[in-house]
Amino acid sequence: MTLSLAHFLALGAILFTLSVVGIFLNRRNVIVMLMSIELMLLAVNMNFIAFSHFLGDAAGQVFVFFIMTVAAAESAIGLAILVVLFRKLDTVDAQELDSLKG
Repeated sequence: MTLSLAHFLALGAILFTLSVVGIFLNRRNVIVMLMSIELMLLAVNMNFIAFSHFLGDAAGQVFVFFIMTVAAAESAIGLAILVVLFRKLDTVDAQELDSLKG
């Protein structure tokens, strides 16, 4: 049994849908929201890799490295904001972010 492009695209769509559901169902916990955003980026990366492999072009794979760099920076900034939020309010509740207004 060989895997076709449709298999990879279906798996990417499932991962992307799970991440969107994770964001919409969980509006309170910042950690879960960050993990859902990362899962969304990984689903898009998998689609880029699948298209790159099946079309025989390395441009999609190179583009994935740039996306991974942005995702790493986004994770670092998101976790830094989360640490500041937890130190100030002793919670990771996203609804408590309103109290940080100037």
